[in-house]
Amino acid sequence: MEQERNEFLHYIQLERRLAKNTVQSYERDLKQYELYVKSAAKKKSVHDIDQPTIVEYLHFLKEQGRADTTIARTIASIRAFHQFLLRENLASSDPSVHLDIPKRTKRLPQILSLQEVEALLNAPSGNDVFSIRNRAMLETLYATGMRVSELMNVTVTNTNLTMGFVRCIGKAEKERIIPLGGQATKALQKYLESSRRNLMKNKQHDVLFVNHLGSPLSRQGFWKILKQLAAIASIEKPLTPHTLRHSFASHLVANGADLRAVQEMLGHVDIATTQMYTQVTKAKMKDVYAQYHPRA
Repeated sequence: MEQERNEFLHYIQLERRLAKNTVQSYERDLKQYELYVKSAAKKKSVHDIDQPTIVEYLHFLKEQGRADTTIARTIASIRAFHQFLLRENLASSDPSVHLDIPKRTKRLPQILSLQEVEALLNAPSGNDVFSIRNRAMLETLYATGMRVSELMNVTVTNTNLTMGFVRCIGKAEKERIIPLGGQATKALQKYLESSRRNLMKNKQHDVLFVNHLGSPLSRQGFWKILKQLAAIASIEKPLTPHTLRHSFASHLVANGADLRAVQEMLGHVDIATTQMYTQVTKAKMKDVYAQYHPRA
C-alpha cells in the first residue's frame, strides 16, 4: 500500500498541482489509514480492503475522539486515494463508494475587535530590525487578508509600494492583486529601506520577509512571532494567522464593503464562502444589542 500511496501523492502534487500543505494533509491521513489497515484490519494490500474495513476505521477514529471535521477530511482523503487507484488500474474496485460523510457543524470564525487589532499592530513598538519587520508583516497581513503561506511567499518584485498593491499567488497558483493601504505601505517602506537590507547580509533572493539569517521566514517562524506579540498585546482570544484574515474580511463587510470585492481579495472561488462574514457581523450586532439595550 505504501507504493500506491506514494504514487497518489506524486499525482496530486505534480499533476493536480495541489498546495504543499494539502499534499501533506493527504499524506498524514493516508499514513494513519495504512497503519490501521495493516495492523488492526490485517489487510496485506489495497486489493484486500473492502467497505467494512473503511467503516471500522472511521468508527475507530470516532472512538479516539476525533472531531467530525477530521473524520470528514479523512473520508475525502480515502475516497480520493481509492478513486485514483481505480482510475489508474491499480485496483479493481473502489470500496469507498457510498460512504456517508458526517455533517460539519458550521462555526463562525474567531475575529479580533478593532481595538484588539490596533493593540496587536502596535505590539512591535521598537525601532530595531525585528520590530520593524514584525510590524510590516502584521500590517500587510491585516491590510490584505492573505493566508500566512501566501504572505511568506510574497516577493519584493511583487510588492509595488508606489501604486500601493501586492501581487499574491494563492491556491492552485492563482494570482490576485490586493491593495495595501496607507499604513501597510509605510510599514513596508520602512522595512525595505532598513531592516531587510540589514537582515539579508550576503543572501541573494527576492522573498520579502526574512529571518535573522537572511533566509525566507517560515510559516512556523511567523507563528512563533505572532504568539509572542499576542502576549505583549494582552490578547486572550485563541489567535492564529488566519484570525487576522477573518478579521480583515469581517471588518470590511461590517463597514459596507461589496461582498464580491471581498471575495476577490480573499481569493475565494465560491462567494458562499465569503458570505459567512455577513453572519459574523450579524452575530456581533446581536451581542452588542444584548449587552447595551435596556430591554434586551
